[in-house]
Amino acid sequence: MSDSIQRPSAAPGGLPGSPWGHVLRAAAALAAAMGVGRFVYTPILPLMHAQARLTAGAGAHLATANYVGYLVGALAGTFLPRLTRSAAVLRGSLLLLVMSLAAMPLTRTTAVWLVLRLVAGAVSATVFVIAVSALLGRLREHPAHLPGWGFGGIGAGIALSGLLVLVLRGFADWRAAWWASAALAALLSVPAWTMRTESAPTTAAPAASAAAPAAGGRTRTAPRTHRWFGALFASYTLEGVGYIIAGTFLVAAIDQGSPGRLGTGAWVLAGVAAVPSAALWAGLGRRWSRPDVLLAALVVQAAGIALPALVEGPAAALVSAFLFGATFIGVSTVALAAGTHLRFPRAVALLTAGYSVGQILGPLAVEPLLRHGYRQALVLAALVVLAAAAAAFVLRVGFPHRMDPAGVREAVPGGGTPARIPGL
Repeated sequence: MSDSIQRPSAAPGGLPGSPWGHVLRAAAALAAAMGVGRFVYTPILPLMHAQARLTAGAGAHLATANYVGYLVGALAGTFLPRLTRSAAVLRGSLLLLVMSLAAMPLTRTTAVWLVLRLVAGAVSATVFVIAVSALLGRLREHPAHLPGWGFGGIGAGIALSGLLVLVLRGFADWRAAWWASAALAALLSVPAWTMRTESAPTTAAPAASAAAPAAGGRTRTAPRTHRWFGALFASYTLEGVGYIIAGTFLVAAIDQGSPGRLGTGAWVLAGVAAVPSAALWAGLGRRWSRPDVLLAALVVQAAGIALPALVEGPAAALVSAFLFGATFIGVSTVALAAGTHLRFPRAVALLTAGYSVGQILGPLAVEPLLRHGYRQALVLAALVVLAAAAAAFVLRVGFPHRMDPAGVREAVPGGGTPARIPGL
């Protein structure tokens, strides 16, 4: 039979053909692309300040370059869906990612660093889109917690890269940290290399429109959800601004108040907390209303971001890192699920665009504050996340928790959400 031809041969234990095989491969890809390729900059940033004479303003610009590249890669995945089904693009992106990390220590020129972080952002987004496409596309018939554990690869990559920098900073410099990060990304790319990408749709799914035929030839219009989607869009865009400030400068802020290894150790804790967060918040979203879960996650995140700016000491730093790690992936999971639930046209693509633009604006918004240290930047980030929570509170008012089962689902070419979730 044809499906027996498509089924991969099972290795010992049957892992390649099991759902957990897909989860582990996607998790490895996300760990390399996001946990290392994107977020390793956070624990290395203090080393570059101290050893490579990188100014705070230049550090913010490098972060922005990475986020601009990420937006470019996300848009490429959105408008060129064939990229999300290409194993060659996946492997090429993983190679470029490793090369961009390994090239960082070869120069002290900020302009070159900007280009390298731009490239790293673009290929990170490309790998993310492909990995999520494969993860969700091949696990449609499996329990919803499985994709959540795949997303946990981001947290695992953050924890592993943070631990690597924590160990190295005792006897090596910023160059060794970048080279070791490149080696870690290469190691994680090995299992990701054999990941099966999403299959091309065999039949053209009918595109959803504002109306769908109902029984008896009548037309059923999709519910008007503009005001709820507007609140969700505002909340998710503001979250992009606020979370990325903490995601970029949290370690530097903690190190500024508590010199030593506390900042990097806190970042490792953030990664560990992020591993189960997507699965856990998605589970809460099935028990409670999504606006309530989103509001709770944003309030918790705002408290975590503000904590090291308001309270000194290692306890505050570690609690802050844990709360941040436990929420930032979960917020994306719940927000994108809410957008899909509302069936607003191109909801996921629009939410992703707003979130990505927010990430670009975040480091630029706090750059004038960095000359006074990082505490003011974290306070501003917490206030922005609280504004996102306020928008989520508005989202709660009259939110349509139940949509007409016969209504129109959001049109996503290729058969669902997978190829359209470049969300972090």
